Amino acid sequence: MNPYAVRRRGARLSEIVKNDKKTIFGWAMYDWANSAYATTSGAIVAPFFTGSIVPEDGYWGMTGGAIWSFLVAGGAFVLFLIMPILGAMADFSSAKRAYLRVFAFLGAGFTFAIFFVPSGSVPLFLMVFIVSQVGFVAANVFYDGYLPIIATDETIDRVSSKGFALGYIGGGIYVLFAFVLIVLADREVIGLSLDMATRISIAGAGVWWVLFTIYALKRFPTDGVSQPIPAKYAGQPDVVAYARIGLARTIKTGLRLRQFPQLLLFILAFMFYNDGTQTVINISGAYAEDTLNLSLQEVIIAFLIVQFIAFGGAYAFGWISGKINPKRAILFNLVIWVGLAVSAYFLPEGEAVPFFMLAAVVGFVLGGVQALSRSLYGTMIPEEAAAEFYGFFSVFSKFSAIWGPLLFGIVTAQTGSGRNGIISVAAFFIIGGFLLTRVDVDEARASKERWHFEGADVDA
Repeated sequence: MNPYAVRRRGARLSEIVKNDKKTIFGWAMYDWANSAYATTSGAIVAPFFTGSIVPEDGYWGMTGGAIWSFLVAGGAFVLFLIMPILGAMADFSSAKRAYLRVFAFLGAGFTFAIFFVPSGSVPLFLMVFIVSQVGFVAANVFYDGYLPIIATDETIDRVSSKGFALGYIGGGIYVLFAFVLIVLADREVIGLSLDMATRISIAGAGVWWVLFTIYALKRFPTDGVSQPIPAKYAGQPDVVAYARIGLARTIKTGLRLRQFPQLLLFILAFMFYNDGTQTVINISGAYAEDTLNLSLQEVIIAFLIVQFIAFGGAYAFGWISGKINPKRAILFNLVIWVGLAVSAYFLPEGEAVPFFMLAAVVGFVLGGVQALSRSLYGTMIPEEAAAEFYGFFSVFSKFSAIWGPLLFGIVTAQTGSGRNGIISVAAFFIIGGFLLTRVDVDEARASKERWHFEGADVDA
């Protein structure tokens, strides 16, 4: 283990030990906590929305699948606007853990609130779900910001993979419980309607999220003492001052990215291929229910397959990256994603087995591309501004995640079929993979030594 000390300006000396097993386990357990929400969103919330919230004849002249894709794109746009500010606020105020707690509880609370949204209340559902998404993604900015702090360059791939692996298992276990409840209700074994069992399953994801967040945060490093707010922001509420500081740092850092072309090129590549993966994750449940006419139970089974295979996939690609390096491992992963997008177009309607087979392959590659992208990025950024840079990572992630669902929604609305929309996703993987081949990883890693941060000021 490599101990190191981080001095926060205006703060006490905070001692953090890298590669500490207890800290890493606690960090990874937050992925376990929030993955119940992430998995439930695709496996249960999406088909619940298209099948129960949206009327049978559609809403606003669109199918439920098209509306869901526009919802995902709209939520990504909202997050695009606020994520870098939140990351910079966390770095300046030395309060990543506090911010993580606030946004995790916010997201979990609005997840629970979905239980009360009546059928047919499409606008209300959209509002509640978007707030839950804001909580989920904002908390992840602060969570991801710990990665380069608690791990070294030699272990960061394995630590990142461990977080995703525990997340897949935790999310899978929760959805398995929900699946049992829904099946029992559907077969009238218990005194619940299918609609009520589905609502309970969604609300329960919020409860799971809160309880395991409390457990995980007990093992996180403690926050430091906030830096004093500069005099030019004196007299303003702390939230406003930190928001202005965060915005100023974000703009300056964003402008300086032009001086680091390899890091910028990696972000651009990530934007494209992440758009593809996020579209598949967010649209697949609605696509299965609305286009393939599969039942809620069949959709959940497919997501369970994804979750439990993704556990092994995350570790497998961690091992593969050690043999061929992370960049090549991601490129290999993206080739498989192209095949998946094309295969999804040809899935037969009303047949679950082919959908399950495709889900198994998705599970294998999903864990790898997410874990390796996060950890590779973590080796390219300066530790002292980790949350801010993961804010950038998140904002580019959310900016890219607008276009895939938006394209899917437009194509689906224009053609009346989600099949034409799903095959268009292949283009994002192809473009992202090509750009990634142009990234010089060694140069990107070396360039992080040229960054320098002091409080609210960002000076070269």
